[in-house]
Amino acid sequence: MGKAEKGTDGARKMNVRRLAVLALLLAAAVICGYVDAVVPIPIPVPGVKIGIANVAITFVLYAYGAKEAALVSFLRVGIISLLFGNLTAAFYGLFGAAASLLIMCALKRTGIFGVIGVSAAGGAAHNAAQVTLAGIVLRGFPVRWYLPAMLLVGLAAGVLTGIADAVLLPRLLPLTEEDGTRTSRS
Repeated sequence: MGKAEKGTDGARKMNVRRLAVLALLLAAAVICGYVDAVVPIPIPVPGVKIGIANVAITFVLYAYGAKEAALVSFLRVGIISLLFGNLTAAFYGLFGAAASLLIMCALKRTGIFGVIGVSAAGGAAHNAAQVTLAGIVLRGFPVRWYLPAMLLVGLAAGVLTGIADAVLLPRLLPLTEEDGTRTSRS
């Protein structure tokens, strides 16, 4: 076997390994989304979830990059909406996920914030986007009263998921590396 063939096999193995790890992280995000959907949170604010699926999304962002995080995030929202929600839930979920991911990618890129700060901002952005969308879609929705509560909840949930990522990243990041080198993270 020539050098070109060995290089092709190595790249193929790397892509298969990368796809397998991303699929496992997507499965983990879906399972966490299920737990979020069925376990009620004893907080008197409707619609509150911990967002534990975001541990996987933030992990993918740091381990693989923005494109992979977007793919896993949007697939997660789609699968969870198909299994446990409806078209409206999918619409709100995609809107919140997009806002969260945009903010997290931008803050991560600055290098100023650590994973906990990036995750906290993502949680707040997710809730702010969904409440804003509700204000647009549902006339008379009390955005100005609901938004502050959801921002605080989003920040708190984001801090919790960020702490989980801060613990998991150093332990699991080596599993995402191919041939002893770090994967590209944009």
